Amino acid sequence: MKPLHCLALILATLVSINIVPAQNLEPATGAKPAPKPKDSSLSEVADTPGLPRVLLIGDSISMGYTLPVRARLKGIANVHRPLENCGDTARGLARLDQWLGSGHWDVIHFNFGLHDLKYLDDTGAYVDPAKGKQVAPPAVYRQRLTTLTQRLQATGAKLVFATTTPVPPGTLGRVPGDEVVYNQVAREVMKNLGVPVDDLGAFVAEKQQQLPPRPLSELPPPHKRLPLRPGEIQQPFNVHFTPLGYDQLADLVAASIRAQILTK
Repeated sequence: MKPLHCLALILATLVSINIVPAQNLEPATGAKPAPKPKDSSLSEVADTPGLPRVLLIGDSISMGYTLPVRARLKGIANVHRPLENCGDTARGLARLDQWLGSGHWDVIHFNFGLHDLKYLDDTGAYVDPAKGKQVAPPAVYRQRLTTLTQRLQATGAKLVFATTTPVPPGTLGRVPGDEVVYNQVAREVMKNLGVPVDDLGAFVAEKQQQLPPRPLSELPPPHKRLPLRPGEIQQPFNVHFTPLGYDQLADLVAASIRAQILTK
């Protein structure tokens, strides 16, 4: 058989069994960009045998202090968190069993509120409060937070609730000061159920008396960030924190967890 005939026969056989020569797998022009790297706080960690197990439940604020809390409690506790942003109380009720898993928890440090007080439009996008609907008004938040806390108590773990941190002026989809209302609701729920409170909200509010949030006159155009001021712990016009801010929150969270571990 001639070489060319032989090559044609081989190619035909490959196609008939769904095997084709390697192709260029580079993305075509206009292809979707690669997904963002996974947040390092949302990675599973292995337990060190013999240490207490701690679960952090919360939104992106808690994601920001997860790694520094873990560092502060290294050799003291195994610090875990759900591998997602825990969002509002409705998501908490729906996914709590998944987050708890089948293992034993010694301490659970948790927060809900910042996603309950936000305003969304019919598509789920953040909008001006006048144009949207609040995710969970205070009465709904109270009911859901009570149920969530009771379910957490049923695990037998020691609980600590973290208050919601401030909403600065100019934050899209949220009303500055709403966190005060929601924290009052949360404190009442925790008092009724006997759960200690880690008052992160009050800590940040006190810090902001020394360095107040930016005035609305400094609100930058979309997608532009202002340079940070020395000592600024919360990002301008944003509910999230600077690295310094997350470190300071981590100090409080780690201390509250350590206190529960040492309590008989």
